[in-house]
Amino acid sequence: MRGVRVWQRLLGVERAVVERVEWSEEGGDGGGFVVAHVRLHAGARSRCGVCRRRCVGYDRGEGRRRWRAPDLGTVRVVIEADAPRVSCRVHGVVVAAVPWARHGVGHTLAFDEMVAWLATVASKSAVRQLMRVAWSTVGAIVARVWADTGGAVDRFAGLTRIGIDEISYRRGEKYLTVVVDHDSGRLLWVHPGRHEATLNLFFDLLGPRRCAALRLVSADGAPWIARVVARRCPQAVRCADPFHVVAWAVDALDVVRRQAWNNAVGRVRGPAKGGPGGRGVSAELKRCRWALWKNPENLTQKQTAQLAWIARTDSRLHRAYLLKEGLRYAFTVKGQAGREAIDRWISWARRCRIPAFVDLSRRIVRHRDAIDAALDHGLSNALVESTNAKIRLIIRMAYGFRNIDALISMALLSLGGHRPTLPGRTRPPTLPQPTHG
Repeated sequence: MRGVRVWQRLLGVERAVVERVEWSEEGGDGGGFVVAHVRLHAGARSRCGVCRRRCVGYDRGEGRRRWRAPDLGTVRVVIEADAPRVSCRVHGVVVAAVPWARHGVGHTLAFDEMVAWLATVASKSAVRQLMRVAWSTVGAIVARVWADTGGAVDRFAGLTRIGIDEISYRRGEKYLTVVVDHDSGRLLWVHPGRHEATLNLFFDLLGPRRCAALRLVSADGAPWIARVVARRCPQAVRCADPFHVVAWAVDALDVVRRQAWNNAVGRVRGPAKGGPGGRGVSAELKRCRWALWKNPENLTQKQTAQLAWIARTDSRLHRAYLLKEGLRYAFTVKGQAGREAIDRWISWARRCRIPAFVDLSRRIVRHRDAIDAALDHGLSNALVESTNAKIRLIIRMAYGFRNIDALISMALLSLGGHRPTLPGRTRPPTLPQPTHG
């Protein structure tokens, strides 16, 4: 293979001629870098940098221009070529396109793909040091790689079952609304905010035809999600997330536990007072919190003994624990048996004489349709919660994101089912070529 052909492969320059390669001492890490002087083939010249249509030349622009390419070993590499301007009928006077880089970008396609791949698998400091770029530059690269990747595929095709949730990404009530596809497990859509207007943007992207194709939507009990789903896709069945429903019972149980502890230390007077008291009892109640919260199959021997102690000393708290477990049992058996278990649980909770669970029974009745749907279809928000955990991991690995668009692009690139590949491992990255001249 000739030396020029070797340099073309090493640099990833297509439809171009490598005129010469030289060493520059202008600076940079290691004291210098390689400069490859490149000339475009005749067929690749005079194309609009935006739409890549063939255009008439306008002028020579600002002279020659450089693009950062992937390093050769430990040495930095840049590509230098002419950057004339052309006159496009649609976009006006713009810099002519080059086949190895995106319009208006100072990095080659191969460099962008390498940085984007590293950003999805490595930490912020590792990407910065290895690629010798600022973290803000990494965010910009990820955003444009995802813009090309997401724009080349139809992410919303064939949707029938989706999950909706919100996640906090920064202190100060900063939230993202997250939508996933239950069938493929992919992250579909992320947007700042957790309001009806935010979720309406997702359904606007879907359009009426695809909204009508949705059959099941899983979500927690957030009213703003329920209202938008009922309005935008009324035929879809909303499934309440079992984890959140059981969490309501855990919260009610903790209210009863705190009341029992306050009674034990003598902070409760009047009708609510009752049950055992004393410093030893209050200390034991404080230590029993995890035994009350955990599922019976996960209890340690010590926690099992703590529950037995509660059954002997505080019948009211033990009854609250059994109510929590009764609600969890309904989601364990599912189907018609689960529906019947919910009916029995509501009847029991209404007459249990524990205010927190009486209120919970009313809440369960309000969400009964969504709970029954979850029992029938077995759909939960577990996939969405798993996706949220991965988004939090992305944030931790980057030590936070100042630019929310960079965070969203990173999440979609990592979890959207279209992760970037390393240059040279598959077909080299290329920009779409026009079908007309």
